[in-house]
Amino acid sequence: MNAEKIRNDFPILSQSVNDEPLIYLDSAATAQKPLAVLDAVQSYYETSNANVHRGVHTLADRATSQYEAVREKTRAFIHAADSAEVLFTRGATTSLNWVAKSWGEANVKAGDEIVITIMEHHANLIPWQQLAKKTGAALNYIHLTADGQLDMEEAARLITNKTKIVAVTHCSNVLGTINPIKELAQLAHQAGAVIVVDGAQAVPHMPIDVQELDADFYAFSGHKMLAPTGTGVLYGKRALLEQMEPVEFGGEMIDFVYEQDSTWTELPWKFETGTPNIAGTIGLGVAIDYLNEQDRTAIHEHGQLLLQRLWPQLQQIEGLTIYGPQDIAQRTGVISFNLDGLHPHDVATALDMEGIAVRAGHHCAQPLMRELDVPATVRASFYLYNTPEEVDRFVASLQAVKEFFANGFI
Repeated sequence: MNAEKIRNDFPILSQSVNDEPLIYLDSAATAQKPLAVLDAVQSYYETSNANVHRGVHTLADRATSQYEAVREKTRAFIHAADSAEVLFTRGATTSLNWVAKSWGEANVKAGDEIVITIMEHHANLIPWQQLAKKTGAALNYIHLTADGQLDMEEAARLITNKTKIVAVTHCSNVLGTINPIKELAQLAHQAGAVIVVDGAQAVPHMPIDVQELDADFYAFSGHKMLAPTGTGVLYGKRALLEQMEPVEFGGEMIDFVYEQDSTWTELPWKFETGTPNIAGTIGLGVAIDYLNEQDRTAIHEHGQLLLQRLWPQLQQIEGLTIYGPQDIAQRTGVISFNLDGLHPHDVATALDMEGIAVRAGHHCAQPLMRELDVPATVRASFYLYNTPEEVDRFVASLQAVKEFFANGFI
């Protein structure tokens, strides 16, 4: 990959922050948007703005065609069997809540068990926590091995014939750990459970085949994969989606409405109520085109090359602790770390003064922070537009921050 060339497609990256060239290392929170996506959103509003599925006039037909074309594009992108298995949502959080509210409440009861991992983002934790409280089911956690990978021996013990749902992140937003989804799916299905995968951190970086993974549900957000905010996808196996009731009600998702009852339209529209984020979804389609042009295998390899450059340099910084797998091949381009004696927010603020945007905090993963026995970490996350030179400048700035505070400037 030619990251320098790719950067030309992202106008936001050409600016200076605090009189320094911007280095954006917070793509795990949200990715920047290429011109093609920005232009597509503007073009929709300038040429095709109309509501979808409702009108017979030319603009409505044009908008509907553009919008529904993204559904088929998304199906191919994740290798789903049927475009009806692709539901458009506001993001991964909405997608996961839909599964918990609809499939979960209809199928989980007192005495059942829900299995998740200690590394989950709150979006794939709190819905199951609330479902367990509402139904009386038990919520059980798979913990980590010493090197930050999922303890698969514990997973095999916890997933039993009492388990109804296994919910797991494909890639940790803190540790960068890539989890063995196919193996977990086998454990879940052998026990008669469904597996729900949070793919928000995986889809932007690597090829995804939901049929090969045998995921029952797979959720991801558009904004982490170059698309506008407020866009997302829930994939579900058709047989499961057919059984499920919608969780939001109103226009668009109905077939017939009577004074005392209503019936729902067919998949996928029975779940998609109201006016959707049409412009954002069209932008999502262009983001998919962009990622396909770059090749997601190459994107993952680029992240690995950046980590290979970064890893030995970080290990030279005294007092720096890196969390997660020590084997770079087992992680995405996410690095969480702490410097002895320094609060993560102080480190992030000091790096910002050097024009470097990183994340600091608990990263919506408070149970994982307790597992790591830290209140927070600094997180640098790399993507297709980051360069080896930025890696070097990040390390140099981090070393300078360490020395700055060591000299008593607190």
